[in-house]
Amino acid sequence: MRAAGKAAIPNAAPLRPAELLDLRFRALVPEADWARLPPAVRRRFSKRLGEGESAVYVGRVVETQLTRLGWLLAQVLRLVGAPLPTARIANVPSVVAVTQDGAGNGQIWTRLYARGSGFPQAIHSAKRFRGPTGLEERVGAGLGMSLRVLVEDRALVFRSERYFIDLPGFRLILPRWLTPGTLTVSHDATGARAFRFVLEIRHAWLGRLLRQEAEFSDQVDARDEVTAALH
Repeated sequence: MRAAGKAAIPNAAPLRPAELLDLRFRALVPEADWARLPPAVRRRFSKRLGEGESAVYVGRVVETQLTRLGWLLAQVLRLVGAPLPTARIANVPSVVAVTQDGAGNGQIWTRLYARGSGFPQAIHSAKRFRGPTGLEERVGAGLGMSLRVLVEDRALVFRSERYFIDLPGFRLILPRWLTPGTLTVSHDATGARAFRFVLEIRHAWLGRLLRQEAEFSDQVDARDEVTAALH
């Protein structure tokens, strides 16, 4: 009698390029605009994070400009978790960590800014791929905003569209006169593994209230070398 052979174990199918990347940001930008971005920016916003994984960026705050009204706004927003820099810091270390939010279909962004004394300021926000623009960012106490994703001067730009407060059972859209103005965040490449972050809030009547510029570099892992080849 012939011995029964071992059952063949099928080989696992290799991951396709789309499975190695997170295409959610890319889907919010026209293909031609996405192609204009530097490869480093495309790679950074296409990095797929698994459960329990984080992408970490280390750098420094170059400068933080706050008008008197901008400073006052930042202090008032301490009531909802201090989502804006609260002091005119410059040339201090900073760390950004991005973690996949599996339950909320998005990402958790944590930013740490060193201060002259005491503990660093920690800013937390959650980006979720939903809403009329396809992307929302939320801070504390239900406060959030819908974001437009654009490409301007080879930088990836996030610009506020509408502010809202999520209350039990419904969402309150804030009238424009009750908002701090237009918030814009831009990411542009300064090197193969480095980028510039600029945060600005500009009010329609009061002008620019806040501007912060920071520089960061990627903390590279082995998988980054694989995904880099796909861009």
